[in-house]
Amino acid sequence: MLRPETAFRGHGQTCPKSAGGQPFGKKTLRVIASSIRKGNIIEQDGKLYVVLSAENIHPGKGTPVSQIEMRRIGDGVKVSERYKTTDQVEKATVEDRNYNYLYEDADGFHFMNGETYDQIQVSKEVVGDAAPYLQENMTVKISMHDVNPVAITLPQRVTLEVVETEPVTKGQTASSSYKPAILSNGLRTSVPPHVSSGTRIVVMTEDGSYVERAKD
Repeated sequence: MLRPETAFRGHGQTCPKSAGGQPFGKKTLRVIASSIRKGNIIEQDGKLYVVLSAENIHPGKGTPVSQIEMRRIGDGVKVSERYKTTDQVEKATVEDRNYNYLYEDADGFHFMNGETYDQIQVSKEVVGDAAPYLQENMTVKISMHDVNPVAITLPQRVTLEVVETEPVTKGQTASSSYKPAILSNGLRTSVPPHVSSGTRIVVMTEDGSYVERAKD
C-alpha cells in the first residue's frame, strides 16, 4: 500500500519556510482513493468537496475502483466520481473543533466555541442534511479548512418526539412490523407498533432510524 505523501501547492518547486521550519501555505495530503472515507474533504480542480459516501468495488474481473459521492462545498452541488483504488487524490487538511449550536437566521447557522466564546457562521450548503437535527446548545464537530467551516459532524444519536403515528393496536408487539411516524423535527421514520404520539425516542442522525425509547 502506498504511503500518503504530503504535497504543498504553491509557485515553484519549493515552499517558503516559517521560523519553525514548517512550510507556509495550504497543505493537502495525497492519498490513494481506497483510503477515502465519509466526511473527508477532497480538493479537486481547485474546489473543495465533502465526501458523502465512499465504496471500494472489487469486480470479479477488471480493475478495483472507488466510487465516491461528494458535495461541492461552495454551492452544494452533488457529484459522483469513480477512481481506480490506487489513484492519488488530494485530501485537504482540516482541523476539527467542537462548537455549540446557537440559532439559524437568513444568513446561515450560528455556532459558538465553548472555550473561546468565538462565534462562527456556517452556510446552509455546508450544514446540508444535518439541519433538521440541530438543537439549541447541541455540541457538534465542525471541520475548518484554513478559517473556513467546510463540514459538520453531528452526535451519533439525538432524542426527538413522535408527533404523529398510527395509534397502538391491542395485540401488537415490538416484534411486529414497524409503522411510519413523523418526528418533532419534521422528518419521517419508522417506529415499533407500541410507540405512540407524544413518545420521546432516540434516533440515529445518519439515517433517522429508530434506536429505542428515550429514558428521560
